[in-house]
Amino acid sequence: MQDRLNFRKIVLKAEIHPTAIVAPGAKLGWGVKIGPYSVIGESVELGDGCVVGPHVLIEGRTTIGQNNVFHHGASIGGVPQDLNYSGGVSFLVIGDDNRFREHCTVHIATNEGASTKIGSNCFMMAYSHVAHDCQIGDHVILSNSVNLGGFVFMDDFSIVGGVAPVHQYVRIGKHAFVGGGSRIERDIPPFIKAAGSPTRAYGINSVGLNRRGFTPERRAMIKDIFNLLYRSNLNVTQVLERLRNGSFADPERQIFVDFLEASQRGITK
Repeated sequence: MQDRLNFRKIVLKAEIHPTAIVAPGAKLGWGVKIGPYSVIGESVELGDGCVVGPHVLIEGRTTIGQNNVFHHGASIGGVPQDLNYSGGVSFLVIGDDNRFREHCTVHIATNEGASTKIGSNCFMMAYSHVAHDCQIGDHVILSNSVNLGGFVFMDDFSIVGGVAPVHQYVRIGKHAFVGGGSRIERDIPPFIKAAGSPTRAYGINSVGLNRRGFTPERRAMIKDIFNLLYRSNLNVTQVLERLRNGSFADPERQIFVDFLEASQRGITK
């Protein structure tokens, strides 16, 4: 009886289409809208103002913040496409103000107690895929049909162009831009633009940095670090030593240092 009463309270504060299915255990915030034929699972939490379009599936132990929009056919919180997944308790956590376009897929983590995470103000375009255990920052953009392998890390304001596969465990740095059609097998350092199959670095992301208010002086400093990393005869270890002890400005210097120290797959050439 108590479950039915709780479910009635949920229905009263949300707009649910008659053909939608919302499990009694689901938690819906104020102003949530659920479209035709959509399914919301037992362990889902939807924050205030979320809009779920038609034929959307949200399942798993999935916690979603406020004002997210899910377009037709999105599948959120499904089990990992990973043979190591054994059915343990794992999670998906999504922040606020994200957009998930048509047929976007996002999966829970593989290992017991772990989480796939997406930040806030991200834009996941049609047919993009965020695999198990990915860690996505804020203001990230995945263009149409971008496919992230498991354990991919994308930092704030990073962008990947359309129809690009990203190998598992790859890291893409803050403010990096990767062109469409690229095959991303190695880490993409922060602030740079890269493209190709295999991917190559071509310079700093000047357009993106300018749009986000980076001064000419800061962009020049980032370009100096790029030249040190890619156009000198130094290896990554030597570049790290220069950055730790050099005169480059913070915080850009420290962002490069942290990224290079964390790289496991090596950086793109």
